[in-house]
Amino acid sequence: MASKGGTNGNQNLMNFGEWYSEKKILFSIPWKCSIDFAFFDPEIKRMNVKNAYFPLFVSDSVLQKEKDHIEGFAPETVMYPYYSKWIRGHRDLPLRLNQWCNVVRWEFSNPTPFIRSREFLWQEGHTAFATKDEADKEVLEILELYRRIYEEYLAIPVIKGKKSELEKFAGGLYTTSVEAFIPNTGRGIQGATSHCLGQNFAKMFQITFENESREKLMVWQNSWAYSTRTIGVMVMVHGDDKGLVLPPKVAAVQAIVIPVPYKDADTQGIFNACSSTVSLLSAAGLRVEADLRDNYSPVRVVRRDDGSKQDIAMDNLVEQVKKLLESIHESLFNKAKEKRDDCIQKVHTWDEFAVALNDKKMILAPWCDEEEVEKDVKARTKGEMGAAKSLCTPFDQPELPEGTLCFASGKPAKKWTYWGRSY
Repeated sequence: MASKGGTNGNQNLMNFGEWYSEKKILFSIPWKCSIDFAFFDPEIKRMNVKNAYFPLFVSDSVLQKEKDHIEGFAPETVMYPYYSKWIRGHRDLPLRLNQWCNVVRWEFSNPTPFIRSREFLWQEGHTAFATKDEADKEVLEILELYRRIYEEYLAIPVIKGKKSELEKFAGGLYTTSVEAFIPNTGRGIQGATSHCLGQNFAKMFQITFENESREKLMVWQNSWAYSTRTIGVMVMVHGDDKGLVLPPKVAAVQAIVIPVPYKDADTQGIFNACSSTVSLLSAAGLRVEADLRDNYSPVRVVRRDDGSKQDIAMDNLVEQVKKLLESIHESLFNKAKEKRDDCIQKVHTWDEFAVALNDKKMILAPWCDEEEVEKDVKARTKGEMGAAKSLCTPFDQPELPEGTLCFASGKPAKKWTYWGRSY
């Protein structure tokens, strides 16, 4: 989290709920939680995904079935017993459902607000297809929507990539993710995931269909989700010592109109002008409020992101405010990307890796893609700050010259992968 006074991201995240109540500053306001829904829900509906709602609790026998079949998997799926009843033939496919709900994890410990908590809000999509090609296509389509949420709405740069076998969703075929990075803490954070589950759960729950040739086949399944973790990432990336800094697209209030009183002024007339300004901007689709309290010093138009001030003429007020909000989003994104990029370090050897990790970097290193080597990296870096692990293998791969060796094993490298400590 950006912090002039050296406050770390975790402390700011713990305290951010108090900031707004103490310091109500232009453009520093509660987030608009519904904005992700307003963008994401229409997008998945265009993909013919339907919203549903399933029970919060499920019988122990169903959970035990998952636990018995998948090593390391915390049983939690309530949907798939129904899928096995609904899907009979190829005409029942694809089946694409999503639910917006809250989740409770009883086994949870060591909470961090919004980043990792016992109860959280999320959307979870669960889909079934006749072919792997269809499932693969959807995985990437959903991942691109998650990228857009982070970059186009939260002004947070992310990297799209694939998780290692060790870090993928237990029981799944492969996992893709968007990865963010918190420069102040030197930790990566998984922003959202889109999994191809393959046919493991279909076998487990007997989700089969009859194709056109009357052959009985297993479906191919996907699962994808993002949660209120997005709020925690946003707070840590953009906040400062004054409190929250929110991108305009997700701010519940995008601008606050403040009266500027002066000696012998028509105070009521000024208040009326403020109300008219609020109405004008609101009619143009902006989220605006008036703050008529007399115990705050008024100013001109002030940007929350950098504190700069300017005057705006009333005759083109709407146009200028919209441009200002767009400029703030662009500025927040560029600043966050510059900080993130400054923390990325490319290494080739273990010694370089160890130095970069100690410097809280997001490390790009050549890797042999062997699970035992990744386990060894975790073991060798284990400490009070936590062990390093692979974050993702980016889809956008740098050139890997022939003869390049793995930074950790010395074996021939197969890919470039991001490494670091994470939340």
